[in-house]
Order: sequence, then C-alpha cells, then structure tokens
Amino acid sequence: MTSPIVRRSSNQSGQSKKSERANSLLLGSRRFAAWAAEITLVVTSGLIPFGIGVYANSRSDLNRVPLNPVLVVTERAIARPLALPVSYGIRNVAWPTNILWTIALLAPVTLSWWQLYLLAKTGSTIPKRWLKVRVVNEQGKPPELGAVVIREGVGRWTVPISIAYLLWRYSFAFPNLGLFTFLSLLMIVGEGIGLPSRRGRRALHDQLAGTYTIDALLSNKQAQSADGNDQAEENQEGEELAADQTSHSPNLWRRIQQNPNLTLFGIGLTSMTAVLATLIGTQVYIQIQQSQRATKQINSQQFLELVKQLTPNSGATNEQRQSAILAMGGLNDPQSIKFLADLLVSETNPSLLDTIQQALTTVGPQAISELKNKNQFLVSELESVGSTATKERELRQGRLQRNQRTINKILSVYSGKKIEGVDLSSTQLGQSGTSGSSFFNLVLDNLDLSGVKFKSANLNQASFKGSRFRGMGEDGRWDTYDDVMADLSQAQLQQANLTDANLSRVLMNRIDLSRATLNRANLSNARLYDAKLNSTQLVGADLRNAVLEKASLTGADLGDAKLNEANLYAARLGRATAIGTQLSFANLTNTDWQGADLSGAYLDRANLSNANFSATRLTGAVLRSAQMENVNLQNADLSLADLRGANVAGADFKGAILAPSKQDPADQFVQTPDLGSVSAVVQGVDFSQAKNLDAKQLAYNCTQGGIHPRCP
Repeated sequence: MTSPIVRRSSNQSGQSKKSERANSLLLGSRRFAAWAAEITLVVTSGLIPFGIGVYANSRSDLNRVPLNPVLVVTERAIARPLALPVSYGIRNVAWPTNILWTIALLAPVTLSWWQLYLLAKTGSTIPKRWLKVRVVNEQGKPPELGAVVIREGVGRWTVPISIAYLLWRYSFAFPNLGLFTFLSLLMIVGEGIGLPSRRGRRALHDQLAGTYTIDALLSNKQAQSADGNDQAEENQEGEELAADQTSHSPNLWRRIQQNPNLTLFGIGLTSMTAVLATLIGTQVYIQIQQSQRATKQINSQQFLELVKQLTPNSGATNEQRQSAILAMGGLNDPQSIKFLADLLVSETNPSLLDTIQQALTTVGPQAISELKNKNQFLVSELESVGSTATKERELRQGRLQRNQRTINKILSVYSGKKIEGVDLSSTQLGQSGTSGSSFFNLVLDNLDLSGVKFKSANLNQASFKGSRFRGMGEDGRWDTYDDVMADLSQAQLQQANLTDANLSRVLMNRIDLSRATLNRANLSNARLYDAKLNSTQLVGADLRNAVLEKASLTGADLGDAKLNEANLYAARLGRATAIGTQLSFANLTNTDWQGADLSGAYLDRANLSNANFSATRLTGAVLRSAQMENVNLQNADLSLADLRGANVAGADFKGAILAPSKQDPADQFVQTPDLGSVSAVVQGVDFSQAKNLDAKQLAYNCTQGGIHPRCP
C-alpha cells in the first residue's frame, strides 16, 4: 500500500519542480516586459513634448524668447558628467518650445515618482498590474516608500550605471556615448537577472530593499485555497526566515552592545586622532601665516628702498634706475606692480620706458589686471580732451599706446594656460590715434588665447592670424565639457585679421566683425547671435552648426563656406556673395538675401520659409526638398536650379526666371551642379499654391514635369 503512495509523491514532487521552473521563466518574462513598459512610458512622456517643441522651434511665425534658465541649468548639469560640449550663452527659441521643453523635463520626473508611489502603496505600477507582477516585503505586504527608493533609485539604477560610468570614464573609448549606453544596458540587465539565494534568484535591487517580486495571479490562487495548517506553516517559515536573517545580519547597535570595550577603544582612538590632526593643522597654518607676513614685510622694505632710488631727487644714474626697475619687477608684489603701471604712464625717458615694459613682462599675467585698470583710466582721459587740443591729445594718446604695447607683449610671451582666465573686458586694444600720431596695432598671431576674456574690448584692426581661441580642458580631449573658451561677446573687431583662426564654439554674441577677414577660419558651433559681419570675408570658413540668428552679413563674402545645419534665423544677407556655399539643412527662415549671389549654392533640405530672395541669383542652386513656403522669389534667377521635392506653397514667383538660359561666358567660372537633364529641374514640383506665375512660367513648368491645375 505504501509503494504507490511514495511513487505518487515523487511524481508530484517532480511535477511541482517543473511547474515552479516554468512559472519562474514566465514570471521573469513578465517582469522584464513590465520594466520595459515602465521605461517606455517615462521616455515617451518626455519625447512627445520635446519633439513637438522642436517642430514649434522650426516655425518662422512664432516669437523668439531666451531659453528657460531651468533648462539651461539642466543641460549643463547633464553635459558635465557625460563630457558633452556645453552650449555657452542662452539661445533663443520659439515661445511654445520653452513651455514644451519644460514639460518634457517635468513629465518624466512626475511620472517616475507617481510609479514609485504606486509601487510603495500597492506593490504594483500600472504595467506591473497589467502583467500580474507584484513586489512585496518580508511580511508579504507592499513595500514602503523608503524601501522603494532604495530598490529603484539605488539598486536598479545608481549601482549599475555607476559601475558602467566608471568603466567608460577610464576606458580608451571615452567620451564615446555609444559605449557608455551599451555598458549601462549590460549592467542593468545583469543586475536584473539576480543572484541565487535561499528563496530563488533575486535581483540586487530586491536584496538591497528586502523585497520579493512575486506572481500576483499565483499568489491570489494560493491565498484562496490555503487552509489553516498551510497558514500556520507559512507563518512558521516566515518566523524562521526572519530569525535566520536576524542571526546572520545583526545591526550596528547590537554589535555595539555586545562589544562595549572595543567600542570605547574605537571612540577614544578616533578622538585622539582628530585632536592630533587639529593641532598639527593649526601649527602648519600658523607657520604659513608667519612666513607670508615675513615675506610681505621684506618685500615692503625692499619696495620702499627701490622707490627712493626712483624719485626725481634721488641723484641715481640712469643705469641705477634701470636696475631698480628690474628689481621691482622681480618682487612680484601688488604694490610694486601698481607702481610700475603708474610709472609706465608718467615716465618720458625712452630707455627707462623699455625697462619698465621689460619689468612688467617679467611679472607676467599678474600685471594684466593693473594694466587694464590703467588702460580704462587713460581711455576716459583721452575722451575728455577736446579735438582742438592736439598736443594734449597726442600726449595722452602716447601714454595709452605704451600701456597697450605692454599688454600686447605680455600676451605674446605668455600664451596657453598661463593666460587662461585673464580678464581684458572693456579694454582699449584697438587703434585709437588721431591723424598725425602713430597708431597701435595689436598683433597676436599663431597664439593660444583660449580662456581670455575679451568681452566688450576694442580690438579693431588687430591681427589674430592662425590663433586659437579655444583649447582642450583637463581631459585632453576636444568637444567635451571642460573645453576652455575665450569670450568675445560684444567685442569690436572691425577690419581685424582672423585668417585660419580657431573660433569653434566661442561665444561671440553681438560682436562687431565688420570688414574683418575670417577666410578659412573655424567657426563651427560658434555663437554669433545678433553679430555684425557686414562686408566680412568668410571665404572657405567653417560655420557648421553655428548660431547666426539675427546676424547682419550684408555684403559678406561666403564663397565656398560651410554653413550646414547653421541657424541663420532672421539674418540679413543682402548683396552677400555665397557662390558654392553649403547651406544644407540650414535654418534660413525670415532671412533677407535681396540682391545676393547664390550661384551653385547647396540649399537642399534647408528651411527657407518666409525668406526674401528677391532679385537674387540662384543659378544652378540645389534646392532639393527645401522648405520654401511663402518665400519671396520676385525677379530671382532660378535657371538650372534643382527644385525637385521642394515645397513652394505660397512662394512668390513674380518675374522669376525659371527657364534655363545660355550661360554668360563671363560667368563660366561658376560650376553649376550636374542636374542630368534640364527637364528634371522642376519635375514633380507642386506649383498649385505658388503665387504670381505668369503664362511663360506656367508653360515651362508644365512641359518640364511640374504640377499645376492648369497644366493640360
């Protein structure tokens, strides 16, 4: 009688184990699906308003406002750990974009906390409830908010992403974000698989929070079919588990109660160490202060002795005065620097002036601050002198030029990190002489000027050929958060020479570069909001992704320049020369190109909505798939232009030349793109909503494959 019973129980045991394994696999799949649904909800809640905001920002009929400061702070906070290049300055966006992007920031945060609250109070989020997955604590109840924060915030995200970040940050692939994303996913999945424990495999986040992920459907069935004995056994098992955990994991207070002597010894040792460290630190601080006071006193005594030798009544020879000046420069003391800066203005002896400049150059960038203050004082003095007082004006002009030459010499000798952070804001370093006086020209060619602040400085007619206004930060890599940038916002650089200069990502809002030369300069990702670039030479310059919103480029030469994906919203480019210029994917909404030459320019997929191209030459221009809604093309020359795929709804074609004409032999140097056959220029283009098409234009469009209701 007993044999069948044993066999039956063994079969039942084997079947129960198989059932448990099947249920475990099924539960794991549902857990992963619930997690993926939770992440999808959070990401989607941010991506939808962000995408709508991007679309709103591309509209030309919306007012522009500065980006929300909260978004700016968030952007920079994210950029720093991920080594992303930060967007310096606050850019302008469409007003709905500000609201939508703020929602895109707040919605995921709000949804995440709501899911955490549901998980803490009910044991399930909405996706977990759909998929019958539940999280409980040791007592089988929903976990509290503290346990949920530890489970999700620490275990599920912080620990795996921190490990992935450290591996990525100190790997050869840094700052490649693709590798960081792969490592993060790998660590999150690995953490979710879990480690074996006494009650099956548990993920790290469950072990840290003391929670269990169970099958809600199965637990409900078991609860309904359980009797009193089963309940008692479960209670006993729970008590044994709790006792086992208590015996294996005593808390800190229990350890202290069990070992009072060891605790007292540790407290005493820690206190003695703290007292000893405080005494040593205090003594070191006192000695440093005493040493600094002694050095300062010695320098003061030496300074006073040197000043006596430099007084007019000292009777010192010219050589002795020169030695005293050089010795004062060696002191590198604030009072000696100020004295030398004042002496540079008041001294008239040419040999002594050269010695003073040499002494200030020896001091180095530390002298810039005092020289800047003196520079601003001399400029105000010069402005106060009337135009009729020629001699007095020339005298003060000479003093200012000596100050300018000294600053020029210091910047030339000390470049790179030595002058990083030097502040020359609102300094007069451009030409300021009158007729009959010698001019000063700032010459800083082929130098590293990254980190220098030239904000609102006068740098007219300065020469910066081949100089670099941007440098690598501490990580030694380009395009990361710690890149060192110069500040040229609101600076005056009229007729300056910046040929081959590196101005990438440099802040140049409201700068005046009228008639300047920037041929082959690197201006990619530079910020030139409301900048003046009238009649500026930008031949072959790199302006990819640059911000030129509301900039003035009237009469500028942009031949062969790269402006791919640049933002020229509401820029003024009347009479500009842009032969062969690359403007693919650029934002040209509300721009004014009246009378400009865009022969052979690449404008494919660019946004030209509401732009003014009246009397513009677009011969051979590539306008494939361009957005040309409401664009003004009156009297424009579009012969041989490629308009395939362009949206010309509302475009004004009054007087525009569409039919290809014979090329003027004088313009044969302009290489038009190969369009295959002429009939493909407007093939498939819908002119139904275009404005002011005359009979000749309509006939040409119809014969060349264009679409219009009046075409036969």
